[in-house]
Amino acid sequence: MSFSAGDRLGPYEIVSLIGRGAMGEVWKARDTRLGRAVAIKRLENPRADRFQQEARTVAVLNHPHICQIYDTGPDYLVLEYIEGSALRGPVPLPEAVRLAIQIASALEEAHIRGILHRDLKPANILVTAKGTAKLLDFGLSKQIAGSDVEATETMEGALTGTPAYMAPEQAQAKPLDERSDIFSFGAVIYEMLSGARAFSGDSMVDVLSAIVRDDPRPLQTSPEMNRLVMRCLRKAPAERFQTVAEIRSALESIDGKHAEQQPSIAVLPFANMSRDADDEYFSDGLAEEIINALTQVSGLKVIARTSAFAFKGKNEDIRKIAETLGVTNVLEGSVRRAGTRLRVTAQLIQAVDGTHLWSQRYDREMTDVFAVQDEIAAAITQALQVKLTGKPATTRPHEPNLPAYEAFLRGRQQYFKASAEAYVRAEDYYKQAIALDPQWAEPHSSLGDVYFVLGFYALRPLSEMMPLARVEARKALELLPSEPIAHALLGSIAGSHDYDWKKAEEEFRLARASELTQPGVYDRYATFYLLPLGRFDEAIEVRAKAIAQDPLNTLWRGNQAFTILCAERYELAIAEARKALDLDEGTFLPHWVTAVSYFSLGKLAEARESAEEAFRVAPWEPSTVRLLAGLLTRSGEMDRAEKLLATIPGTNSGGMTLYHLFCSDTDAAIDRYQRNIEQHDLRAAVTASAGFLKPLRAHPRWPKLAKMMNLPETA
Repeated sequence: MSFSAGDRLGPYEIVSLIGRGAMGEVWKARDTRLGRAVAIKRLENPRADRFQQEARTVAVLNHPHICQIYDTGPDYLVLEYIEGSALRGPVPLPEAVRLAIQIASALEEAHIRGILHRDLKPANILVTAKGTAKLLDFGLSKQIAGSDVEATETMEGALTGTPAYMAPEQAQAKPLDERSDIFSFGAVIYEMLSGARAFSGDSMVDVLSAIVRDDPRPLQTSPEMNRLVMRCLRKAPAERFQTVAEIRSALESIDGKHAEQQPSIAVLPFANMSRDADDEYFSDGLAEEIINALTQVSGLKVIARTSAFAFKGKNEDIRKIAETLGVTNVLEGSVRRAGTRLRVTAQLIQAVDGTHLWSQRYDREMTDVFAVQDEIAAAITQALQVKLTGKPATTRPHEPNLPAYEAFLRGRQQYFKASAEAYVRAEDYYKQAIALDPQWAEPHSSLGDVYFVLGFYALRPLSEMMPLARVEARKALELLPSEPIAHALLGSIAGSHDYDWKKAEEEFRLARASELTQPGVYDRYATFYLLPLGRFDEAIEVRAKAIAQDPLNTLWRGNQAFTILCAERYELAIAEARKALDLDEGTFLPHWVTAVSYFSLGKLAEARESAEEAFRVAPWEPSTVRLLAGLLTRSGEMDRAEKLLATIPGTNSGGMTLYHLFCSDTDAAIDRYQRNIEQHDLRAAVTASAGFLKPLRAHPRWPKLAKMMNLPETA
């Protein structure tokens, strides 16, 4: 039954009809208790249990660009009343950028809370007279989940409205995650800029077919905005932006007034053209050094090594590489060594049309390698005509001798292989570099970083590694007081090992002093300072900055999933872990995060499956072994659990706290956790505020343990 003006619904007096839709009617009403206008959305044939659950879920959202829910009834929502009109295009670029940032920030808030919108479209975005965007209809959203049932329900809900904004996976009844909302966001921004839908057809079938099969026409807008929207609209979720935070960051870098994005570049690994295949370390190192030189240029966005090198050995189209990495330009080249002679070729390519902006060949002596790097960086800056506050450094803090430089590059090559054996080889090469040039800071901080990693993963005794890491970091700072990795290393040790949080704060402040903060510094700051203090939202935001600089780095994405897990946003943690696994199935942390998230949700079968994957990938990592052993013990498979536990030395405590919690033995868990604190195990502080350790924080002994780590009882 429809309302009429003057009808009463509890304390609400109906005023007038605002509009009708497939799901029901929306009425303006007056809250007689508070004397304010509200909007009442009355749904037809709602599933009351699910409707109430979703309304309670979305009620936690409090954001200036999200329409608020005030109240619910069995078949209606009481919403914030907004005077405005639905989003329409075309909109000039500066205004479109401003509104898109507002919409993205609202969507980001929902995703952080683990909520998918599922029906993002212009009709669900109101723009007020003051030009403020308000996102509506979160009352029909859904907690992020991955089951086929959820996907089907989502499809049915969207098809009753407008299918033109569906993601391909939604149209095909596949599981959804926040990347599905990102596709819909792209379709909305496309229409806002052009005034036309990205996907159209004469029938619903035609529209859905276009979404699954066709690419929309390029937008007549700035190249950077076109790239952003088209990346949102990629068919495969793994090829889109992976988080709304990345989109917001990209939008904020667009200058709508001048219709140009800040110059940006990805330096691909240089091809090794030498006869000796072992010289690949040198060609890789040369590309990385050019990356490092370009990062010193304020105003130039430079993609970090890990993401740029993800395309090594792949014959990918330059335009696709640039779109994936979100850059306007790509540098590629080759290196040939012959005796003491060096030939370097480099070409700078404009991604939008594949044209060459600049190319050059350098025939030099090996001793001129640093001059070649500087010349290439300067030529790139000039070719891009960057209007900058800075420029590539023409003088280095210290120019190492060639043998030391080569040893250092070999060490870097090994370090990025990220295995127990590779870390040991990296250690040897860094020591060689130090012996060959004791006045060079970078090998000291890199060696200290290796010691820290060896201790963190219990590949060597922590009690031996931390003093060595500290010595190398301090030596690096003696040689170069501004060395960021050394400061981040000392900050990590001060906080999570020494429990000196004031010292940690100061070291991380120094590490982040430059506006060109390295992704690794952001990651350490989030892991070893913000997480122990329970500052989850800050940690998520900081990690998003690292991901924006290095979008294909599986480690950063896995660590982001871990952060979201610690914040008890389990469904979102699973979705974030899936993004990391889309990049590389062979990393254990995303599997580990998924297993613990499923366990926390009470889904033991799914937790077991993910734990098996984590163990398969990293049987050497104690936490994966004990995670699986705990789940096996819980399911009564004691024999296999005991065999697994026997493979880890008794001196290695990694994962034992969680093992005991999985076995429902809180007293044993807190005993183990206390020993970890006494041994200054780095993971004890990192997980102190984590949601999965709630049973420990409810234990009578927790205040003592928190005091041992100099942490508040409730971070």
